[in-house]
Amino acid sequence: MKDKRKRTQLLPAFAIIAGMLILTSFVANAQSDAEGSKDPALFTRMPGYHIYRYDDLQFDQYEFKTGSDKTQVVEGHSLFIIYDANDGIQIPSPLQIGRNYINAAKSVGGQLVYEFHDPGEDVVVKVVKNNMETWAYITANGNGSYSIRLIEKQAMKQDVVADASTMNKSIKESGKATLYGIYFDTGKADVKPESQPSLAEIAKLVKENASLKLYVVGHTDNTGTLEANMKLSQDRAAAVVNALVGTYHVDNSRLKACGDGPTAPVASNDSDEGRSLNRRVELVKQ
Repeated sequence: MKDKRKRTQLLPAFAIIAGMLILTSFVANAQSDAEGSKDPALFTRMPGYHIYRYDDLQFDQYEFKTGSDKTQVVEGHSLFIIYDANDGIQIPSPLQIGRNYINAAKSVGGQLVYEFHDPGEDVVVKVVKNNMETWAYITANGNGSYSIRLIEKQAMKQDVVADASTMNKSIKESGKATLYGIYFDTGKADVKPESQPSLAEIAKLVKENASLKLYVVGHTDNTGTLEANMKLSQDRAAAVVNALVGTYHVDNSRLKACGDGPTAPVASNDSDEGRSLNRRVELVKQ
């Protein structure tokens, strides 16, 4: 009778110890993400994984594989994330990881660009959503971790702006100054607010040189029809003149808007980099 009573008294203690062991195991398995890291906006992660490495760059480029012998360089906001499996989970196969990301991309209107198996599962997907084109390269080799390289495609924000003296020197030496700090949305002619530093320097240039008159010349790449690009470049040049006159009080008689469209490229239009250089505004001395 006494032995039975002792066993009964010990049961709650065993239950407490067992519960503590389960809790300890749970805490060990729920491993923490790298400090400051998070999943990309488009995708969650595979269940039972944590972020081991997280690189977030404001602007970078990556050469995505688009075929057996084809690649596409994409520039923009860059994320590189390595996911490691938590202790104790059943590791998914590389194919399972790849197909999950393919299906996730397709569920939001994206597409599979390329899939290859060497030696594990490598997947390239592209998603265009909310006016943002995102490319992602997922690679899994079955070793308990996988990585995702993601680029949100965008033009680089021009942080270094040519000042008035630099523009003036360029105009004296070559008859023109080339500007990349004036921004427009694709296919539109509205000057974006980020253009203000460059506009302020143009206004300063004109006001400091009383006899200087300028052609404000818009240039585009060759994407689209010639007619559309000629009109777009003229409209953008006119928008710059209007901003200089209306906001910075530059004398309208000293500026004339012109549009050259794609007819005077400074680089090849066969690459994204070349097209980016061709989309510009130039100040040409009258």
